[in-house]
Amino acid sequence: MTTPIFEDNHLLILNKPAGLLTQPSGTGQDSLEQQAKAYIKELKQKSGNVFLEAVHRLDKPVSGIVVFAKSSKALSRLNQAMRNKQVRKIYWAIVEGVVSSDEGSLEHYLVHDDFHAKVVEACHPEGKKAILHFKVLQRTKNKTMIEIELATGRYHQIRLQLSASGHPILGDHKYSSKLAYEGMGIALHHRQLQLTHPVTQQLMMFEALPPSSFLTLE
Repeated sequence: MTTPIFEDNHLLILNKPAGLLTQPSGTGQDSLEQQAKAYIKELKQKSGNVFLEAVHRLDKPVSGIVVFAKSSKALSRLNQAMRNKQVRKIYWAIVEGVVSSDEGSLEHYLVHDDFHAKVVEACHPEGKKAILHFKVLQRTKNKTMIEIELATGRYHQIRLQLSASGHPILGDHKYSSKLAYEGMGIALHHRQLQLTHPVTQQLMMFEALPPSSFLTLE
């Protein structure tokens, strides 16, 4: 497991590598949660079960910040903060093509079934509004690095909305990417997170460095 970005009695914040599940899936694959529980068990020399719950999840091919609650009090308060949109999430992505606008917003209505999401009309009975804001960080002749702030938190939202806008994330073949990504997984990274500590009430901001393949945009 990677060195924690932050840890105290209530929170454990990690930089998840791409290709690793956030939580156990029942398939026997390793997960960040299992690694984190083993880390705490060894560090604290605990003989019983370790309480550790992910406050949010990153898809397996996505890297970046994951927040775990180490107590039930922290978990319930952070879940409430998520529902109240009091947690700010910033992602970086490398997408196919040249994004012409320096900044902007995307708005779609999404539905999802098992492991896939799709865009539907606003009148669809199961459609949920998805909004994100973006700004361009860097352009090349056929790729663009962008920064994304989520206004909503829908299943595969960033991946689908960028694909629907004509700029799929590098390596994300599930959502129409044609170009390969040199790193593990896809070129999407949870870069920054801002939250209020569930116990101390201190406003905190965390950052996770992206994979080295992210920093060699050509």
